[in-house]
Amino acid sequence: MRRFTLPRDIYHGKNALEALKNFQGKRAVICVGGSSMKRFGFLDKAVEYLQSAGMAVKIIDGIEPDPSVETVMKGAGVMIDFQPDWIVAIGGGSPIDAAKAMWIKYEYPETTFEDMCKVFGLPKLRTRARFCAVSSTSGTATEVTAFSIITDYAKGIKYPIADFEITPDVAIVDPELAHTMPQKLVAHTGMDAITHAVEAYVSTANSAYTDPLALAATKSISNDLVPSYNGDMEKRDAMHDAQCLAGMAFSNALLGIVHSMAHKTGAAFADLGAHIIHGAANAMYLPKVIAFNAKNETALARYGAIADFLDLGGSSNEEKVKLLIAMLRKMNDALNIPQCIKNYGADGLPAEKGFIPEEVFRARLHDIAVNALGDACTGSNPRQPSVEEMEKLLLCCYFDTEVDF
Repeated sequence: MRRFTLPRDIYHGKNALEALKNFQGKRAVICVGGSSMKRFGFLDKAVEYLQSAGMAVKIIDGIEPDPSVETVMKGAGVMIDFQPDWIVAIGGGSPIDAAKAMWIKYEYPETTFEDMCKVFGLPKLRTRARFCAVSSTSGTATEVTAFSIITDYAKGIKYPIADFEITPDVAIVDPELAHTMPQKLVAHTGMDAITHAVEAYVSTANSAYTDPLALAATKSISNDLVPSYNGDMEKRDAMHDAQCLAGMAFSNALLGIVHSMAHKTGAAFADLGAHIIHGAANAMYLPKVIAFNAKNETALARYGAIADFLDLGGSSNEEKVKLLIAMLRKMNDALNIPQCIKNYGADGLPAEKGFIPEEVFRARLHDIAVNALGDACTGSNPRQPSVEEMEKLLLCCYFDTEVDF
């Protein structure tokens, strides 16, 4: 038996944010990140809509990119004091992910962060509040997923929280919010989205319910991401829908080791003054992981099916995989994303010399590989690597060398 879970309601299209007017309750908390949602007026609109529904509103703001355990615990404390009926998270993946974790702690104050990280081991939520997610970026799709990513900076590790209980009750996918994204964010979130779609399609948990969503998302993103990056707002609108389709797919089909590696490298070099941005990590690692997974016959055939759906050509699955990898690398170039960690520079841009020296990478390689293997996303990858193979794969991602094992 398998499960397919989505939010109870998904409001989409222009002015979808107005759906907040119809919510019922006494108190609502709005979780938000930086200043963009306020600067462009969307935070004020959300407050106005909830107040018009008769609710008192409290704002938890300043949620950082790659939200920390400390931020989660602090926000949960605000919720415990305010006792909201609704938690509304508005912005990119970070405030929504943080709010999901705060929700768990609000409903069960005795819960530790370690408890939250037990895969599909959460107690029943919705005893105190329901959850609405409003996405402003076109990539994470956390507005429709059973996942949250929280960073433990003391350990330098990003931890995925995975449980259908944190699937939002309501998702609002309003493309006008995505119009505010800066160009670099368009690139990184877009490559995150196509990684979601590709990994969901080849995951060992794929199904007849998730496959059409994954394929449709892959096709739309491959057509629309680069034009969206270059300022085409109709394509930007299409991307906002496509990333949501990818989220519906991977929330139910799960992911693979591209995400495992991205989670465990993202904060591993924070002491050097920078993160490997999640979407950029996925963009660099996805071609290498495809080459690795394609040694598995089932995965090879499914990558071939993706290439066929995209009309890439090729007379054999091996040829189709090479064409799929070439397409993704071409997208990275068009989006100004480096092809490997060695060339990953400031702000996630290509650089002749990246911020992670080879000797530092090699010194931390084993621990990163072990942590990646233990990530929640690894179990549904179509080919299970050993520690040695994971280390070799990470080195290929560092140097941009061929995966021949």
